[in-house]
Amino acid sequence: IVHRLDKDTSGLIVVAKDEVTHRKLSEQFYHHTIKREYNAIVWGKLKKKIGEISNRLGRDKRDRKKVAVLKDDDETGKIAITNYEVLEEYDFLSLIKLNLKTGRTHQIRVHLANLRHPVFGDETYGGREPHSINLTSNIKAQIKNLLTEMPRQALHAKLLGFIHPQTKKEMLFESELPDAMMRVLNRIKD
Repeated sequence: IVHRLDKDTSGLIVVAKDEVTHRKLSEQFYHHTIKREYNAIVWGKLKKKIGEISNRLGRDKRDRKKVAVLKDDDETGKIAITNYEVLEEYDFLSLIKLNLKTGRTHQIRVHLANLRHPVFGDETYGGREPHSINLTSNIKAQIKNLLTEMPRQALHAKLLGFIHPQTKKEMLFESELPDAMMRVLNRIKD
């Protein structure tokens, strides 16, 4: 396996058949030349429809299983950069596209939670509770039903592109949103 996805994130990954191919693909990930695009359903409506999130990420000092945004001068953290674009907005959720310039553990999930728009359904970073919305009894009931439809975080590795190690041709792969995410989107459109 050349790279990983967070647990409960769906989508594309790269697997190499031999050690030489693995090394060459790993170098592309290391140098951030891989094209990666994610889709996420997040809580609320983002103020800026297109933006870049850049800060230092490192282990959360209170919970070693989690990652946190650290102070800019904290040398223990590593720079993480995520670009985003809002694709669609609904009453209390948004569908966004994300491109990674770096590839840190839990990067997307931590960046969005830090913006107070966590990934819908993300139990670790606050996505199982409403954020940035006004609650009515109808919305509470709808949220409960949607969380049942989406028992994991609504984060999907949609696109993956790289240079083939042997042929040197650009390879581009795309994966449709999984059924659970589509069900959530279809239900909030109604």
